[in-house]
Amino acid sequence: MPSIADSLLACGAVKFGDFTLTSGAKSPYYVDVKAASTDPATLKLIAHKMAQLAARNGPFDAVAGMELGAVPLATAVSLEANLPLLIIRKGERKHGTGKRIEGKATRGLNVFVVEDVTTSGKSVIEAVEVLRAAGAKVEYACVVVDREAGAVKALADAQVQLDALANVSTLLDTPEARRSLPKAGAKA
Repeated sequence: MPSIADSLLACGAVKFGDFTLTSGAKSPYYVDVKAASTDPATLKLIAHKMAQLAARNGPFDAVAGMELGAVPLATAVSLEANLPLLIIRKGERKHGTGKRIEGKATRGLNVFVVEDVTTSGKSVIEAVEVLRAAGAKVEYACVVVDREAGAVKALADAQVQLDALANVSTLLDTPEARRSLPKAGAKA
């Protein structure tokens, strides 16, 4: 079975160039987990690895992901681990039921949170806060790639253990990355 890092590189999820991140920071690389989550073999591998982590760190009553990037991941993990799926909206709906969380009622559930990429941990923390406000217990989260820029500590401060299937240092320690990245400041 290939590693997550090898699979991400093979499916084109790691790109080199000049990118602006969600935070506004500039980076010479971009991790596009959406490229991985739309590739059946890579998505299946991610779901399998995350389901293994859920089994080791649970038991969990549900798996949750924030729209958009985490939804295919959470769906795949839901199927692999046989856990109900919760989808967290980025904002309150102004129509219909007005729910921020789609899926079964969360009060009292122990929820496994998944995310595609984390830098500071802000989006994972937001997901945790939304779930906790709805009465869920959240103490564990998993991301496909940690950019190693403070998310682990930020989540620990929020009483959440964060695991990553791959770290950016592993992705950047490849011949392709060494050829593509600027020599100084490569780990932006």
